[in-house]
Amino acid sequence: MFISFEGIDGSGKSTQAKRLARALAQRGIEIVLTREPGGSPGAEEIRRLLVEGGSERWSPETELLLFTAARRDHLERLIRPALARGAWVVTDRFADSTRVYQGAARGEQRALVEELHRLMIGLDPDLTFVIDIAPEVSLQRGQARGSPEDRFEGMGLDFQHRLRDGFRALARAEPQRIRLIDGSGSEDEVAARVLAGLP
Repeated sequence: MFISFEGIDGSGKSTQAKRLARALAQRGIEIVLTREPGGSPGAEEIRRLLVEGGSERWSPETELLLFTAARRDHLERLIRPALARGAWVVTDRFADSTRVYQGAARGEQRALVEELHRLMIGLDPDLTFVIDIAPEVSLQRGQARGSPEDRFEGMGLDFQHRLRDGFRALARAEPQRIRLIDGSGSEDEVAARVLAGLP
């Protein structure tokens, strides 16, 4: 299976992706845990361009092209080879992030996002967990981390609200693939909700 975790910055999706990967590995499944942007050497180099620096460093169009380039390299070098040998791939973000960040919240580019996805990626996860949390909470968590990878958090609370709305809309549009997971409560409580969402 190919499983992705999505959500606004600071939602806990990275933590939950790691926890699910560990839980599946304990069942004897070969797991490849990865992230976006990144996951392959070339994509990790592009990651630094995308997540560091000022909020207006790139136009929405340039940002979309950089994300697509990183995802294509990630797909070619890590995701497809892992799936081909029968491993399960768990990724912290994939194409749904681009649909929401660049396709909705950063500019009305949804048609362009989908066309680039069709031409260059052509693959969606089998299952996606969206960790849903209040933007006020997620922004506090992100600021508390003090990471240099704060370019999107620097776009403010209104932007985080638009992102949350975008992820919720995707979950409504694709209920067969996307599970909306309540991200409130302890890590253990959220992890239990994720496990309950597995087929």
